[in-house]
Amino acid sequence: MRSICRTLLIWLLALVIVGVGFAGWLIYRQALAEANELFDYQLQQIAVAFPSEPLSSVLSSRSESDEGVVIQIWNRNGVLMYYSHPRVPLAPHAELGFSTEMTPRGEWRVYSAIVGDNVVQLAQPLSIRNRVAAGVAWRTLWPLVLLLPLLGLAIWVIVGRGLVPLQRVTHALDTRHPEALDPLSEQRLPHEVRPVVRALNALLSRLSAALNTQKAFVADAAHELRTPLAAVQIQAQLVARARDDDTRRETLRDLHEGIARTTRLAEQLLALARSEPDGKGIEAQVDLCELLEECVRGYVLVAQERGVDLGIEASEPATVRGDPDSLRVMFNNLIDNATKYTPRGGRVDVCLKVDDGRPLVEISDTGPGISAEERERVFDRFYRVGEGANRARTDVAGSGLGLAIVRRIADQRGTKVVLGQSAAGGLKVSIRF
Repeated sequence: MRSICRTLLIWLLALVIVGVGFAGWLIYRQALAEANELFDYQLQQIAVAFPSEPLSSVLSSRSESDEGVVIQIWNRNGVLMYYSHPRVPLAPHAELGFSTEMTPRGEWRVYSAIVGDNVVQLAQPLSIRNRVAAGVAWRTLWPLVLLLPLLGLAIWVIVGRGLVPLQRVTHALDTRHPEALDPLSEQRLPHEVRPVVRALNALLSRLSAALNTQKAFVADAAHELRTPLAAVQIQAQLVARARDDDTRRETLRDLHEGIARTTRLAEQLLALARSEPDGKGIEAQVDLCELLEECVRGYVLVAQERGVDLGIEASEPATVRGDPDSLRVMFNNLIDNATKYTPRGGRVDVCLKVDDGRPLVEISDTGPGISAEERERVFDRFYRVGEGANRARTDVAGSGLGLAIVRRIADQRGTKVVLGQSAAGGLKVSIRF
């Protein structure tokens, strides 16, 4: 597991070490430049000192330990008169002024000048100057090197204190009750931590809404299933108490109808649960013509049994991107509602057209329709329009979930569902993609 504190410590110390190393290199270069100037000046001063005293006394005062300086003297005829370090392989000819020579024993800084009737050559190894520059750089940097452990400890403490707000948030989440979904406080939090807390609060808000929706759904489903299950239980008891075959057949028929109603309600509850925001679906290009024809074919026999004329009035080529299973559930619920509430002898027309470049599906019936003030409420779960003089019920009872499923699926893919009045006075459902 990676540690933010350890990562920051490693990177900050690495940056400090790189910075100290770069600073040491700059100090070394600067010290080397100053050492070169100083030693070059020394060589010049040694050369200038030769004319002021006899040559023999000058030579006797120089030794091999004189800062590594090698002295060669030639007369005007080119005869070597003096060589302080015969084992040092320097150039046999003097080049006036300063120059740098590469020898088997390293690089040498050479200064040659005419002194009286002689040519004096002074040479010094550059290694001496490098050691002096390195010593200066090290004496400058060693306090910083000694401070590196203290600097690392300070970084660890400071970073740890900077991560205290995250530890507070972690502790608040660890000690929270599983059902406590209220937002976390943003007080006394730094600006860098607040976006994380806001994101957590947004997640908690979505979880709270999802749990509330789930609880309401479970409560409503349990309430709605209680009545049909109780009816099935009573009908089963009536079957057991039947004393003749006619009564038994009648009660069995009622029992089968009750089981069918309960099964239909359970299927709609399952479809509604699948259409919840966390439901998963595979999106693909859906041919609406083919899908609508499939849905209509599936309900033709049911419509004929109910005495309703079901068919496709018009169909234009149109495709949308979405989950075909969800769209099939949506169309099936609308067609089922239309055929269920249309009186015997009525008709249900399905129309697919392209309006302003967008697919539009219209399902119209000749049933009682829905009043304008109730057209929004019918999308609520388990809400059913009250039975009135102008709204005759058919032989199949509803559960109040069909249009709720339709609205949920439509909201998931940004489709608009509008309820209106058909030309025959019934209900017209328009689905605009």
